[in-house]
Amino acid sequence: MSLHPQPPSQIPPDTVRVALAAFPKGNIYMRMRDELGTIYTDGAFAPLFPLQGQPALAPARLGLITIMQFVEGLTDRQAADAVRSRIDWKYALSLELTDRGFDFSVLSEFRSRLIKGGAEQELLEKMLSCLSEKGLLKAPKQQRTDSTHILAAIRLLGRLENIGETLRYALNSIAAVAPDWLKTIIPSTDWYEFYGQRIQENRLPSSKESRNVLAVKIGADGIYLLDAIWSELTPSWLRQIKAVEILRQVWIQQFYFDESGSIQLRKAANCPPPAILINSPYDPDARGGNKRTQTWTGYKVHLSETCDEDAPHLITYVETESATTKDHEVTENVHQTLADQELLPDKHLVDAGYIDAQLLVDSKNHYEVDLIGPAPGDSQWQSRAGKGFGLANFEIDWEQEKVRCPQGKFSSTWKERLNLYQQPVIAVRFKKADCHSCPFRPDCTRDKSGVRTITLRPKQLHETLFAARARQQTSEFKEQYAARAGIEGTISQGTRAFGLRRCRYQGFPKTRLQHIITVCAINLVRVWEWWTDAYTFGTPPSRFAALAP
Repeated sequence: MSLHPQPPSQIPPDTVRVALAAFPKGNIYMRMRDELGTIYTDGAFAPLFPLQGQPALAPARLGLITIMQFVEGLTDRQAADAVRSRIDWKYALSLELTDRGFDFSVLSEFRSRLIKGGAEQELLEKMLSCLSEKGLLKAPKQQRTDSTHILAAIRLLGRLENIGETLRYALNSIAAVAPDWLKTIIPSTDWYEFYGQRIQENRLPSSKESRNVLAVKIGADGIYLLDAIWSELTPSWLRQIKAVEILRQVWIQQFYFDESGSIQLRKAANCPPPAILINSPYDPDARGGNKRTQTWTGYKVHLSETCDEDAPHLITYVETESATTKDHEVTENVHQTLADQELLPDKHLVDAGYIDAQLLVDSKNHYEVDLIGPAPGDSQWQSRAGKGFGLANFEIDWEQEKVRCPQGKFSSTWKERLNLYQQPVIAVRFKKADCHSCPFRPDCTRDKSGVRTITLRPKQLHETLFAARARQQTSEFKEQYAARAGIEGTISQGTRAFGLRRCRYQGFPKTRLQHIITVCAINLVRVWEWWTDAYTFGTPPSRFAALAP
């Protein structure tokens, strides 16, 4: 399909007349059209379409329809029906009352074009730009960020189920494109009986020995199929099938050949780490996540919103990451994205996962942002025990490169090196004679040598971290940091009202697009609430509490 960009059109007079008669006070979509205009233009999506071919439907309208669809949680078919039948939708889209709409598959195709063209963020960026032009979004004084887990749109599989389903998925995919070839290489009718139906726990043996035997058999069957696919007599295009590549990767992760050349199931401890381990062939991007007591298979989404009291709280940043990605790995990207949009806050409220010493320094030096949150504590056992000498008990002379312990003894060595994470640190060691004669040695060191050693970060990082630890003990910090709790309400709204917690689609690209569209829908609803004075900050009071003077 080709695109011939059209300028924003006026709302047909008949549509205006009927819509105002039906909604004399307007509604969310009519107010959106009146206050914000069309939000999107065809030209913004022009790179996604070829220069020749059948004319495409206006992508500016499709982008708007997609967001309206997520506001109400509609399927593609329901959204296409709403375009045909609902007056308020026709008003928002500048359509004639007699417009017949389009086939619902157009919406899926539009989302695919966004993903293929890498234009997913256009939906949010254009909306934020429009809100900024209308004065609804300004560079915030405060911003808050948090993440939540996302459940993949798959059935949770045990290890043996995953192995069996991976081979079954490959067989089904090959059967759809090369049935004749597949029939010639199936070794026995047992394959049709076992792999012809879903691999479920109730079909699998219960004993550990029997399950291991079955896993080895499935592994051998998978190797047989892979050997047949990679045979010189087999068309090479079969190797390009997605399910075949997933089968190859899963077999590398789960099996190995022993010295006799027999295939064996790896021990769980010898499997790849969660960051690369495939948990289901139907969504190979989904990873196993673990945060405190919460475990899940899927993804993680990060949300950042403004939280000034004189403006609607709008989400300005959303990013989908693997379930194994740590929060602090995202902090830099949040600041850079907000800087590009000229929406950097003065103060950024986050939880402990988004903070470390380097981020505290970089946020201040590079972005002039005060990163506010619980600073990492002293992880040494002496500090946790409450009776030993932690890092805070030592006096550091950075100029002389000396450290003085609480008993008045000075360090003997000061060496700069890199730690396991390739970060610069300073290794400080005290004299053996001083430590061995110290009466507080049991509370100071457990090292076999009986000598206390200390690892320091460079001066700026060290002092910044200790200053952050001291600040968070003040009442001013606690009062300021209380505003961060509001992001939990945003996550709750996204989860309960917009289906944020569960994936509508399979695969990382589609899940990322879902989250971007969801954020646009949340922003639209919040702007509508702001217009209608229905916007409340925090948790509404109970009816009894509202009676108080």
